[in-house]
Amino acid sequence: MTIRGKAHIVGAYEHPARRLPDSTLPRIHAEVITGALADAGLMLSDVDGFFCDSTVGFGPISMVEYLGLHVGYVDSTEIGGSSYVAHVGHAATAIAEGKCSIALVSLAGIATLGGGGRPGRAFPEGPFENIWGLTGPVSNYAIAARRHMYEFGTTSAQLAEIKVAASLHAQHNPNALLQDPVTVEEVLDSPMIADPLHRFDCCVVTDGGGAVVVARSEVARDLARPSVKVLGHGEAVKHTDNGRVDLTYSGAVWSGARAFAEAGIGPADVDYASIYDSFTITVLECIEDLGFCEKGKGGTFVLDGALVAPGGRLPFNTDGGGLCNNHPGNRGGMTKIIEAVRQLRGETHPAVQVPDCALAIAHGTGGSLSTRMGSATLVLGRDDA
Repeated sequence: MTIRGKAHIVGAYEHPARRLPDSTLPRIHAEVITGALADAGLMLSDVDGFFCDSTVGFGPISMVEYLGLHVGYVDSTEIGGSSYVAHVGHAATAIAEGKCSIALVSLAGIATLGGGGRPGRAFPEGPFENIWGLTGPVSNYAIAARRHMYEFGTTSAQLAEIKVAASLHAQHNPNALLQDPVTVEEVLDSPMIADPLHRFDCCVVTDGGGAVVVARSEVARDLARPSVKVLGHGEAVKHTDNGRVDLTYSGAVWSGARAFAEAGIGPADVDYASIYDSFTITVLECIEDLGFCEKGKGGTFVLDGALVAPGGRLPFNTDGGGLCNNHPGNRGGMTKIIEAVRQLRGETHPAVQVPDCALAIAHGTGGSLSTRMGSATLVLGRDDA
C-alpha cells in the first residue's frame, strides 16, 4: 500500500512565543491545536485521530482526555525531534487504511527553564558511554563534525555557511529568536562550545510548539484553505551497530530514499527543503544523505549561497530554522513541517518565498548524530502535484 496522495495537511499553526516560563505543556498543546484547527476550518469534535510524543503524562492518553477528544486512533512514536515527521507519515497511513479521517499531530516544549532531559528514564547505553564524556548533545555532534572533517576535508567555514543562510532568512521572521544576519567570520569568532562546533553552529533553546491537521482527500477538498498533499514518507533508526559505527552518515540515507521512492520523485525535483538543524553538521550530513550531493561534497555544496532563498540551489529553512528561529523543547521536527507547508501554500515572507514552489521535503533527525538516531522524511506537494 502507498500513502501517496491519500492524505493532506489541511491546517498548520506555530506558537509565536519563544519563552513561555509560566505555561505548561498541556496548555501549549491546546493553544497550537486550537490554532491548527482554526487554520483548517475544523473543530475538535471533527478529530478522530491523535498523535503526540511521550513528553507529557501518558502521551496521547493524557492529552486526549485534556482536550476532550473522542478518537479511534492514537500514536506516540518516540524518535526524538524527528517524531512529528514520522507522526504525519503514520497519520497518512492510518487515513489510507480507513482507521481515521482527521488526525491532529502536536508538539509542545518548554526548554528555557533547563531540565530538557527525561529524568527517570533508563538509557541502556548510559553506563558504557557516559564515563567517556558523551553526556550531552553538543559533544555527540562535535564528534561527527570532526570525523567528517577528517574524512572529507570539510571546514568550519563551510559549516558556518549554513548558519549564515539561516540567519539571512530569520531577519524576515518577526517571531525568530535571533533576527540579526551573521557572517562566516562572526560564526567562526563565536565561542567554541565543543571543538569544532562554535556557539553559532548550535541551535537556539526555546519554548513553544506547533501542530498540523492531516485529513483524507475527500475532507481536504471541502475546506476553504489550500491543502498540502502527502506524497511520500520514510523513517529509519541508525545505531552504533555494536561498536562498528560510521560517523559520516545519518539515518537519512534510508528514510530519504524510502520517502522519495514512495513519492516517485528524486532530490533534483525538490523546490524547497526543511532540514533538521540542531547543529550545522546535522544539515550538512543530511544534505548528502538525502541525495542532494555526493557523500563528502556537502561542504562544497553549501558555498556561494546555495541554501539561501529564493534563488539558491536548495533553499532551506526559510523561517530561520532551529539555528535562529526556534527549537521548542529541543525538538524541531514539527517546525520543519510547518515551514514546508507555508512554502507550498505560498505564505512565507515574500523575501524568502520560493517561486512556484510545488515540491518540498521535511526531514527530521532525533537522538544523536554520533551514536543512535531516528530519522524521518516527508515528501510534500501542492494540491496539484
